[in-house]
Amino acid sequence: MTNATSTTTTPATRAGRREWTALGVLMLPLLLVSMDVSVLYFATPAISADLHPSGTQQLWIFDVYGFVLAGLLMTMGSLGDRIGRRRLLLTGAAAFGGASLLAAYANSPETLIAARAILGIGGATLMPSTMALLRTMFTDPAQRAKAIGLWSGVMTGGIALGSVMSGILVEHFWWGSVFLVNLPAMALLLLLGPVLLPESRDPAPGRFDWPSVPLSMAAVLPVIYGLKEIPSEGWHPLYVVSVAVGLLFAALFVHRQRTSASPLIPPALLKGHGFAPALVLNLIGSLGMMGSAIFTTQYLQSVLGKSPLSAALWSLLPSVFIGFAGPVTALLVQRGVNRGYVVAGGFAAMAAGYSMLALVGTDSLWLALAGAGVLACGLVAIMSQLTDLAMSGAPVERAGTASSLLETSAEFGGALGMAVLGSIGTALYRHEMPATAPAAARETLGDALATAAHLPGRAGESLLATAREAFTTGMQGAAIAGAVLLALAAVGAAVTLRRIEVRDDG
Repeated sequence: MTNATSTTTTPATRAGRREWTALGVLMLPLLLVSMDVSVLYFATPAISADLHPSGTQQLWIFDVYGFVLAGLLMTMGSLGDRIGRRRLLLTGAAAFGGASLLAAYANSPETLIAARAILGIGGATLMPSTMALLRTMFTDPAQRAKAIGLWSGVMTGGIALGSVMSGILVEHFWWGSVFLVNLPAMALLLLLGPVLLPESRDPAPGRFDWPSVPLSMAAVLPVIYGLKEIPSEGWHPLYVVSVAVGLLFAALFVHRQRTSASPLIPPALLKGHGFAPALVLNLIGSLGMMGSAIFTTQYLQSVLGKSPLSAALWSLLPSVFIGFAGPVTALLVQRGVNRGYVVAGGFAAMAAGYSMLALVGTDSLWLALAGAGVLACGLVAIMSQLTDLAMSGAPVERAGTASSLLETSAEFGGALGMAVLGSIGTALYRHEMPATAPAAARETLGDALATAAHLPGRAGESLLATAREAFTTGMQGAAIAGAVLLALAAVGAAVTLRRIEVRDDG
């Protein structure tokens, strides 16, 4: 293994207590970054009552974190390879902690938006750095597979935990507490990181390709924005143009990487051992997971009528099994089961989860939770194996870049899942709603609930029942489409990965 410093382990070295303890330390920023995606779910009403943001400002408070995170992942992954992954991680932890403090005591919408943007910058440094450091600490293939399985489980579970943590904190404290919870973890990382984490970097990185930074952001942000707005707003020309503009900049970005002497993303990395299939399949897995999440969260609250906190607590139940999915699949591979078939099994499990959601009625709590749980376990199995395959095949000096590409593909997949499956569900909902229903109620289930609340007696109850039936029908249709897509992905994974074995190119 080639590294810039002597603190990293050699390929023949098995990780010991120090490395496993360091993995626990790395789990802290990973958990918090994934939690911050959903931590405002219950804090938003309290923030609105205190800071009085406009509608546009409220959207920016919620979305700016994810946009900045997605837009900077590739830049920060490449930067970490150049200046040192530990250095970037600790710098990002300090920024994340400082921004959390600023957000907690923000006294205006503008300050909170700025703090959330800085949190996104910090998150973009933390995510690829954790995976890149894991790659350098765990050089034994079996240990690395186990560590990556744990990493995948923590990242998936953090999103569900964030919403619950938000609800509990806001119920007992003020809204700023959802940000202060980050501080102890970041302080611990800053204290133990220099002691436990090895430093590593590319010994010959070349010049940093600054023009690629705005190009990468211009490629990612418009596409993510357009895809996230389409499910709720429809195929409005603004969002279609946004996606098209992003794809145009993506083409320019690819051209830049092919022609630059020192590209941000070396084209040779994509041609590495199993790397490109891992990216594509990772995107499809994320598409499946986020495509289901937009339905199950609404189903628990708007169809079953549970409060936001109650719905979040119920949604935690499937997460109990997530932590076991990664290590179990790693064990299967270690015992000789072909990796392609294990990944295919993960996609098959996700397809089965969607099939269960396709059978959900308007009062099917346990079936919905079971479907969501099977989906999540399938995703963790897929992510852990694809991450291990991609990171093992990538040169160790490009570990940060490789990790950032995997995470960017997941961001694209999530946005695409919400756009495609969300649009299918919305179209079916509108088709099922009778023409006699109020115009607003025919748009979304949320609009129908708001309209029904202002109608007298049986009229409101009838509209509510009709809207819930229509939403469930839309959810069933989207689930069938998701099941078909993931079943095809299972076949594709078995065919493309069955002859690809993990090797350490470090």
